[in-house]
Amino acid sequence: MSTATPVRHTDGEHAPAPDAAPHLPGGPVGGGLFDPKQLAAALPDAVRKLDPRSMATSPVMFVVEVGSVVSTVLAVAHPGEWFGWVIAAWLWLTVLFANLAEAVAEGRGKAQADTLRRAKTDSVARRLAEGGGESAEESVPGTELRVGDLVVCEAGDVIPGDGDVVEGVASVDESAITGESAPVIRESGGDRSAVTGGTKVLSDRVVIKITTKPGETFIDRMISLVEGAARQKTPNEIALNILLAALTIVFMLAVVTLQPFAVYAGAEQSLTVLTALLVCLIPTTIGALLSAIGIAGMDRLVQRNVLATSGRAVEAAGDVSTLLLDKTGTITLGNRQAAAFVPVRGTTAAEVADAAQLSSLADETPEGRSVVVLAKEKHGLRERHEGELEGAEWVPFTAQTRMSGVDLTQDGTGVRVRKGAAGSVGAWVKESGGTVGDEVHRLTDEISQEGGTPLVVGIDDADGARVLGVIHLKDVVKEGMGERFAELRRMGIKTIMITGDNPLTAQAIAREAGVDDFLAEATPEDKMALIKREQSGGRLVAMTGDGTNDAPALAQSDVGVAMNTGTSAAKEAGNMVDLDSNPTKLIEIVEIGKQLLITRGALTTFSIANDVAKYFAIIPAMFAVAYPGLDKLNIMGLASPESAILSAVIFNALIIVALVPLALRGVRYRPMSADRMLRRNIGIYGLGGLVAPFLGIKIIDMLITLIPGVG
Repeated sequence: MSTATPVRHTDGEHAPAPDAAPHLPGGPVGGGLFDPKQLAAALPDAVRKLDPRSMATSPVMFVVEVGSVVSTVLAVAHPGEWFGWVIAAWLWLTVLFANLAEAVAEGRGKAQADTLRRAKTDSVARRLAEGGGESAEESVPGTELRVGDLVVCEAGDVIPGDGDVVEGVASVDESAITGESAPVIRESGGDRSAVTGGTKVLSDRVVIKITTKPGETFIDRMISLVEGAARQKTPNEIALNILLAALTIVFMLAVVTLQPFAVYAGAEQSLTVLTALLVCLIPTTIGALLSAIGIAGMDRLVQRNVLATSGRAVEAAGDVSTLLLDKTGTITLGNRQAAAFVPVRGTTAAEVADAAQLSSLADETPEGRSVVVLAKEKHGLRERHEGELEGAEWVPFTAQTRMSGVDLTQDGTGVRVRKGAAGSVGAWVKESGGTVGDEVHRLTDEISQEGGTPLVVGIDDADGARVLGVIHLKDVVKEGMGERFAELRRMGIKTIMITGDNPLTAQAIAREAGVDDFLAEATPEDKMALIKREQSGGRLVAMTGDGTNDAPALAQSDVGVAMNTGTSAAKEAGNMVDLDSNPTKLIEIVEIGKQLLITRGALTTFSIANDVAKYFAIIPAMFAVAYPGLDKLNIMGLASPESAILSAVIFNALIIVALVPLALRGVRYRPMSADRMLRRNIGIYGLGGLVAPFLGIKIIDMLITLIPGVG
């Protein structure tokens, strides 16, 4: 059965830690609303958003804008009444503050895009003339390159466009794209041949074949995504907008029908007061912050070098109930590493370690390097170098022989040492006149049953050819993965490990890592079937991938995160791209999605709760003259009807400003059950939404009464 392509890091030794918080070049973009530079840049956009066609997308704020226009017309009609002018001014500020919240959130994304745009330089490309050989180079602007062109890049050159390395190997600085300072290796063939325009070659020379047209490069698409051009409203956001619109209509009808009762009671209200009442009763707080919350969610992904094609994908991440994670590079470090030296009877672990280290000096694979490291860590063996052993003949590891070693002379006697696959070393021992005992077969079987890979160490010296022992190679589970999976379990998320390994190995690693389930010997068809099976149960599925064979599953999953180093097919199929190519970031993406949902829910709770206090401020003020008994409802002891209404309107505007930083930063997420989270939101934001307006309106009223002629 064919195996699934494993997810890989950008570069094995330079992959960022799971908990790292990488940034786009230039550092994180400004803090919140009160960053002067962000505020100055966002203010013109906030004013432009006053266009009714723009405001109509938010029913609540559109009603506030209409109320602002009405109150302004009334103030102009009665220029001598200060109350009308002040109400009109604060209603316009309410609209402006709401637009400013959205503009600041969008501005942060645009600032990230500007940083990316600076990485897109008008570089000059050294294009190879067709059929002219390496000497036939011509300098052309990078914008003139076409698909299929071959360009030469040497140390110090900026890569002029997206492409694949077809000749050579080089160290490349991709910080302009990923923000990760460590250089990566790019070479012809294999999984590390893709390069991105705007990155810089640090060493050596490569020939690159251009694969993308100008204007359609990956960095162009990133800029478009970061600027939010493709952002859509999510289903929950649409549903909440409908709810807010319905509440607005209900309160409009309530205010309209209130005037006849007021006339009947001899307490007729002015249109200015009724407008102020309507604005204070409708859920303006969440209506003003709703767009900013969604945009900020995408921005938090951008700050972690993840680009989402839509807000829908970010929100879907918050509702994910099943996570599919590749074993290699996600759960494990990606390369098998030596874990133990197991001697056969009559041999010590130290002797096995010494022979294993010696025979691994000519093995440049990650497994061979790990043997040398383990021998040093466990047995204190100093790493030797090939040049130290005079006359030694080194046998490098090859895929054909599947073993490495050395032939040397000690005390006048020839000594040969080999390390490699059990079958290869066993055959070598037999060819050298030795035998492989049952104990060796038992040890290799035990290691295989534990999910590891056995490497046999053999020697041929004066005592004859024999096996000294076995090296236990195992996939090393990344530190802290067990705790992270336990955290996901508390969140109600099921984790499934995807691997091309046999079921025995997969089971051992799944048990050690703490995942809920696993799919072994996975093919693209198997992945698709698993995702569809999970989705048929009403669950949302997220997965990561980088290969072409991952593309169908990425397209089928609700949240498909493609690696930047992956194939074009994978990037096109996913709805998110991780610029750092760190598969463990999927866990962070889920947390960001949940934070977005929690923030929206918390601020909605706060918004609806703080309307209650406004009822106690405005309703008694409107009717206390006609019905003195209603003065008992004036529990805040507000000075006068005018100051009560004005205080409520001012608080209604200022609370938007106060909550913008929270909307942009997000409510802190803690893994907990849904009922606990509901109780927490009601306890903090529901109770806070009740208490804050009482305090705020009272303080504003006290300040207003200090103004001569008002109190």
